[in-house]
Amino acid sequence: MSGVRRIKLGSQGLEVSAIGLGCMGMSVAYGPAKPEEEMIKLIHHAINSGITHLDTSDVYGPHTNEILIGKALKGVKREEVEVATKFGLKFGLKFGVSLKRLDVDYIDLYYVHRIDTKVPIEITMGELKKLVEECKIKHIGLSEAGPATIRRAHTVHPITAVQLEWSLWTRDAEEEVIPTCRELGIGIVPFGPLGSGFFASGPKVMENLADNDYRKILPRLQGENFDHNKIVYERVSEMAQKKECTPSQLALAWVLHQGDDVGPIPGTTKIENLNQNLRALAVKLTAQDMAELESMASFKGARMPEQILAHTYKNSDTPPLSSWKSK
Repeated sequence: MSGVRRIKLGSQGLEVSAIGLGCMGMSVAYGPAKPEEEMIKLIHHAINSGITHLDTSDVYGPHTNEILIGKALKGVKREEVEVATKFGLKFGLKFGVSLKRLDVDYIDLYYVHRIDTKVPIEITMGELKKLVEECKIKHIGLSEAGPATIRRAHTVHPITAVQLEWSLWTRDAEEEVIPTCRELGIGIVPFGPLGSGFFASGPKVMENLADNDYRKILPRLQGENFDHNKIVYERVSEMAQKKECTPSQLALAWVLHQGDDVGPIPGTTKIENLNQNLRALAVKLTAQDMAELESMASFKGARMPEQILAHTYKNSDTPPLSSWKSK
């Protein structure tokens, strides 16, 4: 495998490639599912290039993305990849099914995809802790969890990573969630580091989208928000020219410069785009560069549609354990 630098997530010994591969778009969200043979070829190219952190979920497809990853792992040395999957976007712990679909003996990183606000987080973590003890999963993660939920979960069993949206155009997690992770020694896995393709394509991202492409309902890509954000993209593009890289490489480099506890998982369905992402590792940004980027990145619009935001970290508090025990 090629030399992509490695980073450590959390305090439990998980080591992953500095850039991972978000696999959702291969099966869902960005138009029709892509041809299986092409996606397996892409995954193999990623692994051979040193990108070993593969991110999926039971809800992607649903189910078909995990099956795809399982097929791609045939003939790959299991210890050379880090498989991350998730449960709980439709609540219920059905871990055995994920193991079967992925066709592996264990999962490296198992996330609670969304927090069930009707059940104390301690109950969920207790069940996940059992899976660790049974060697079915190695590490526990949370996705879109707020500070209080993270702290409570961490007291039951160490959380290795928190997955959240973090990029030049989504920075609200910097207020509380990211500081909480760093205080507790928890790794950070940003999804959407390229703004759902906006930093890769700019305004052209909205051209020729399939009817079921998720980006058609993103508030930042609609109406006045889109008009404003196109201007911001132009400013980012100008800086990218100065740094002799593409806007997407600049945006990804900004995330990569956040620290050695940060492992972004940009998604792609094209080998050439994956190669472009890898080149972001070579982009060097000074403190002044970072500050300049942050000052220009004044994007307008909510990061997700309202119906999805209702299930993100700002609404992730769960009942106290005492109330559950009293039932």
